[in-house]
Amino acid sequence: MYHLGDVVQMKKPHACGENKWEILRMGADIRIKCLGCGHLIMMPRAEFNKKLKKVLHAANDPVNLKEEHYVPKENIAVPHFE
Repeated sequence: MYHLGDVVQMKKPHACGENKWEILRMGADIRIKCLGCGHLIMMPRAEFNKKLKKVLHAANDPVNLKEEHYVPKENIAVPHFE
């Protein structure tokens, strides 16, 4: 079973090559976010259930530490205008 905030693996990878998705919204429709490129997709729950392969990380499980999927603040290049 999956819950809000879980990281899941789908049967087919996204066009960017990543196959990890984070669940952002749950209801009749489910919104997921690609953890490779940040693309958002909303699909009906029945379609999501067909395409889901497995849950990789449960959001409420303290054993599984949440992975860093974003660029750390120190690595962001900021232009300096004078």
